[in-house]
Amino acid sequence: MFKTRLLSGIVLVILAIVFIGFGGELLAAGMGFISLVGMYELYRVFKMERSLLANVCYVAALAYYIALIWDWNPVAGGSAVFVFGIAVFLICILAIYVFSYPKYKADQIMAAFFGFFYVALMLSYVFFTRELERGAYLVWLIFVCSWGCDTCAYCVGKLFGKHKMAPVLSPKKSIEGACGGVLGAMLLTLLLGFVFRSHMDVSVSEILLLAAGSGLGGLISMVGDLAASAIKRNYDIKDYGTLIPGHGGILDRFDSMIITAPIVYYLCVFALA
Repeated sequence: MFKTRLLSGIVLVILAIVFIGFGGELLAAGMGFISLVGMYELYRVFKMERSLLANVCYVAALAYYIALIWDWNPVAGGSAVFVFGIAVFLICILAIYVFSYPKYKADQIMAAFFGFFYVALMLSYVFFTRELERGAYLVWLIFVCSWGCDTCAYCVGKLFGKHKMAPVLSPKKSIEGACGGVLGAMLLTLLLGFVFRSHMDVSVSEILLLAAGSGLGGLISMVGDLAASAIKRNYDIKDYGTLIPGHGGILDRFDSMIITAPIVYYLCVFALA
């Protein structure tokens, strides 16, 4: 199991290097694919993954990423159009709810709307971060705050974990592990900052600020991880999917990144303004 998980992790890192290295349309297309699979996994929890309601949400996510590929950016001047699009999207969902009543339950309607925001919109911030002036380097902070933090938390928790952080929800996670994850994210950010300092054109104070922000990002990534676990517990499922051997589904591997990506984006925007 560990060997399978390790090999899958290596493949994921290689794919991340390729897609982020090229950036642009390739990265947007990649994040779009991941978002569609993640939405499918989430909607399957609510037993609506192949319904008309879910299909409308898939089309909305696809249209959103196609717009990104065509150089439209809602966080850099396209907010008015985006808000209008969200209003139309919500109206479509409510229309399906009303005119097919009682086919769908209220929780499915809310899950449909939530799925687009939670998966497609939040993950698109990986693309937005890559598009920043120094995004080729800054985007890796998202991985540091999610996968890096998770790895450090796991190692420290295994070695020193004694006090349970969320005993009912996730008995294996410890406070010591959480502290190790946060510190690990900060140290990895410092390493990234100083190794690529000349390429990133950042000062020491900016690197320290990014490291502090990564600590916060690492802490928030744990919230994302636990939130995804809570949904699984509520619906008595072990994993969201089986796409990634040893890890589960897209949401099992990207749950912390989903919630971390927007934090890192705005951290970079304001810290390096």
